[in-house]
Amino acid sequence: MTDDELVLAVRKLLVGRELPGPASAENVAAFERVVGYPMPKLLRRMYLEVANGGFGPWEAVSLTDTGDWFSDCADITTAYRDFVDPEHGLPPGIVPLMDRGCAMWTLIDFRTEDGQIWDWDPNLCCTRHASAPLGQSLAQWLIDWIRGEAHEGSYPDRVAATTSCQGL
Repeated sequence: MTDDELVLAVRKLLVGRELPGPASAENVAAFERVVGYPMPKLLRRMYLEVANGGFGPWEAVSLTDTGDWFSDCADITTAYRDFVDPEHGLPPGIVPLMDRGCAMWTLIDFRTEDGQIWDWDPNLCCTRHASAPLGQSLAQWLIDWIRGEAHEGSYPDRVAATTSCQGL
């Protein structure tokens, strides 16, 4: 599926849902300055051409406070700043995208052009082992959602924490 086809498919899937309007290019640029990396092109298109949050299987966090909170955070900048604190220990450029509940998040890697998807699930062991790349691009992840194959709860293909984990 091309990026154009993905944007159209996501729009079609969201028909009838009351979502915020698209974000502005200024909103995208402001967040890129916070992260220090450019937003993956497909994600940029989702925010600029679909909606400023609310798209995806667990509703992407908005770039700005739209009044529609799709997590416990008003916007993605707040979520990102929460995740770059020393407790979470995520590398710069890994951005929390969707709050899946129960402390689980879907993250996206701004350091990669195709927006590699990561998992954050401290329920598996501890915060030190909570993050893991899934080896899946944003495009493939959206295709899974469109096909009804998005995973609830923990990702089944995720590498488990080491057996030496001592927890928190």
